Amino acid sequence: MANVDDENTPGAGGGVATSERIERSDRTDRGTLKARPREDDEQIDPAEYARLLDSYDNSFRNIAEGEVVKGTVLKVTASEVIVDVGYKSEGIISVEEFLDENREVTVQPGDIVDVLLERTEDREGYVVLSREKAEKMKIWDEVEKAYAERKVVIGRVIERIKGGLAVDIGVRAFLPGSQIDVRPVRNLDALRGQELRMRVIKVNKKRGNIVLSRKALLEEENAEKKKHTLETLAEGKVLKGVVKNITDYGAFIDLGGIDGLLHITDMSWGRVGHPSELFKVNDEIDVIVLKYDPATERVSLGHKQLITDPWANVMERYPVGARMGGKVVSLTDYGAFVELEAGVEGLIHVSEMSWSKRVKHPSKILNVGDPVDAMVLGVDATARRISLGLKQVETNPWHDLADKYPVGSKIQGKVRNLTEFGAFVEVEEEIDGLIHISDMSWSKRIKHPSEVLKKGDVVDAMVLNIDAENQRLSLGLKQLATDIWDDFFSHHHVGDTIEGKVVRMTNFGAFVELDEGIEGLIHVSEFDDSQHAGKDGKIELTVGETYPMKIIKLAPAERKIGLSIRALKSDEFRTDWESYQEGAGDGSATLGDHFRNR
Repeated sequence: MANVDDENTPGAGGGVATSERIERSDRTDRGTLKARPREDDEQIDPAEYARLLDSYDNSFRNIAEGEVVKGTVLKVTASEVIVDVGYKSEGIISVEEFLDENREVTVQPGDIVDVLLERTEDREGYVVLSREKAEKMKIWDEVEKAYAERKVVIGRVIERIKGGLAVDIGVRAFLPGSQIDVRPVRNLDALRGQELRMRVIKVNKKRGNIVLSRKALLEEENAEKKKHTLETLAEGKVLKGVVKNITDYGAFIDLGGIDGLLHITDMSWGRVGHPSELFKVNDEIDVIVLKYDPATERVSLGHKQLITDPWANVMERYPVGARMGGKVVSLTDYGAFVELEAGVEGLIHVSEMSWSKRVKHPSKILNVGDPVDAMVLGVDATARRISLGLKQVETNPWHDLADKYPVGSKIQGKVRNLTEFGAFVEVEEEIDGLIHISDMSWSKRIKHPSEVLKKGDVVDAMVLNIDAENQRLSLGLKQLATDIWDDFFSHHHVGDTIEGKVVRMTNFGAFVELDEGIEGLIHVSEFDDSQHAGKDGKIELTVGETYPMKIIKLAPAERKIGLSIRALKSDEFRTDWESYQEGAGDGSATLGDHFRNR
């Protein structure tokens, strides 16, 4: 209240009472009002004065504690802001309540601000005000209004707490995990700092509880979008969508309130290992509706169908015999897949990788990511297959082999490998020739090549045959040595008598060694049945024993020699007969005498 000083009061003598005009003057630090006389004072009727004074006091009484009122900023200091709310004294508020995010003061003298009247007067006579609490009370009013009118509120995620998220909407509110999205959210921490649009689904001002739901808002929005989308959805229509989720088999695309599946096979004409190689969540992409079932609301989408199939005219762009460049994208046991362009791949079979190397696995020649040049060997557009050759872009060393090593020429090489049927000899790098076991010796019966050669041996051999198409080179070892069979046949004739050692007996005859490496056969019919018959009448020859015999057959082409012991008996009879004929002329002997003498 203003302090009032009366210079003249009604006395016993009935003096006239005067009063000074009351005005609000400069305020003191304690906020009291001073009444000062002015030179132009006017005389005020006492009744009018009382009425004005009562009205002034009632204006103070109308401001109740706990109400939000408007005040005028009078002064701003480094620590305080002085605010006049029309009360008997001013209020002092900490400057901290008026700082922005950059710690700068947001008000200046003359600004009108909303403040909460906490108490009408403190110990020092000031009004206790709070701008921060006033702002919160205003927010609570807005929250209650948003709840009642189902309005959208916007809040920023503060942190993850038990059961959900703490959200700042001006006051702290709770967003349950089940109400964050229409689908479960695995990583709640990823939402920290994001601004979300939500609805208030529960509010209790007394307890200070506010529960929010983003899911409810999304469901409402999706329902509206879905209604519009379904009205226009049709097979063959091109739409814009947003990638909502990615799986191993495809991606779910939000078309506007309804999701469609973009299968991995419909993403690209090329090879796709995983959908994440092409798309990411929240990507906006164009898709075409491949199939739509109104009953189940299932939508199948395509992305690659928006561009021309590269296999449509592949035969024109990749003619057989053309040399093409590409990149190795995959290796298998049987070959390497080469990407010629996006959506077009060809296979280099392991057999088409080298003219000379025996490629056990494509990784010995190529690696994923390698750039390669290859020749088109075949195209099947229907089956989407292109056969490529790697060796065909290089000169075939087998075609030059006949000129370098004509049949009958002598070559030298290292034994690279031994098998049961022969030995492989490296003639040039990655070119091997085979010495068959039958071409290792003229005379020896070799059971395994290891009897003659060892791995790593350097040997001389003769070129016997070259098959460039089948990549086969035949070599001979024995052909460089003198053929002992030819030598034997040149020095022996049918009818010659020769000695031989029995080396093997069979049921059809005896094999006889005539010279080192040279064998002949005495058939059972050519045994001497008189001299070599046993007690039981069977012919017996002893292995290891040497017998005289006669050559009765020579077959050089077949390397066979026929022998006979019985033929020697016939020769003896013929000699005796000739001797008898010569002696019969002088009567010195008779035929009977001849047989008796025998």
